[in-house]
Amino acid sequence: MGSLALFARLALSSLAGQARYPASALMLTLGQFLATGIEVVAVWALFHRFGEVQGWKIGEVALCYGLVNCMFALADALGRGFDVLGTTLLRTGEFDRLLLRPRPLALQLMGYDVRISRLGRLLQGLMVLAFATVQGGIAWTPAATAIALFALAGGVALFLGILVLQGTLSFWTIESLEIANVFTYGGVEAAQYPIALYAAWFRRILTFAVPLACVAYYPALAILGKPDPLGAPAWTGLVSPLAGFAFLAIAFGAWRIGVRHYTSTGS
Repeated sequence: MGSLALFARLALSSLAGQARYPASALMLTLGQFLATGIEVVAVWALFHRFGEVQGWKIGEVALCYGLVNCMFALADALGRGFDVLGTTLLRTGEFDRLLLRPRPLALQLMGYDVRISRLGRLLQGLMVLAFATVQGGIAWTPAATAIALFALAGGVALFLGILVLQGTLSFWTIESLEIANVFTYGGVEAAQYPIALYAAWFRRILTFAVPLACVAYYPALAILGKPDPLGAPAWTGLVSPLAGFAFLAIAFGAWRIGVRHYTSTGS
């Protein structure tokens, strides 16, 4: 069976299991939508009070917000297996069963638990993008659409890479979830705003260590046709999402090292 077909079967099986309890799935999805909706209210309140922040208007910031939340929603749905690796699969010994199957290990984890509830954050991100289109006067030309889709793919790769690293840490640590949350949920919070608003040392972290700026800030500038106040050339947003794929490749390199050092639960 091809990898894509296998992933589709695993994902559909996970979704079918959740669909047996439609009321629960609906409430979880609605909960995700409302919980992240509080963040939208906070952004709106900030710009309603001050009008603009260092030359950035609410429609322009909404573009960054919408892109980042769509990226994370998709990555979170795909990376659930890595997310619960340390808290569930390793402790119960179920990871050993995955190792015995003659199928790619990463693929099994990506299809392990595809959550319907992540549609709540994805829907909210799409709604904010619609708001940004109206408020910011964004013209979705073929070029702008291509940049947005490329940024979305790079962002999904980046956040998935963070979840892979979280799972990798589980081979050596008892509890690595809170460390990873600094880069997942904390990264979402930071990337929702233009990095030009942050201090220089923090901008370097978001650009070179965990390249969130490369998948959100610079592509947003390219879509808006807005010059970078930090002086980056205009073409940066056209190529910067590649950093997300590079980060994912590095994360899987670390993952393979972790798997080689795994010694089973002994149960």
